[in-house]
Amino acid sequence: MDPDDLPRPKGDAASRLATEDLGPYSQAELDERIARLEAEIERVKSHRGRAAAHRAEADALFGRKPG
Repeated sequence: MDPDDLPRPKGDAASRLATEDLGPYSQAELDERIARLEAEIERVKSHRGRAAAHRAEADALFGRKPG
């Protein structure tokens, strides 16, 4: 079976991160974590933009389906 055909696991990494205890982290570690999360936000926004552009191209080519 193709892995793309499998259902997505329940919950995602962001949800798991949101429940993690931040108490043990130093300020420097928290700064690093913030930088990584901000970079991930930008990566997701970029992907969303590309997906929206792809969808718009498909809609223009094939016509938008009602619904």
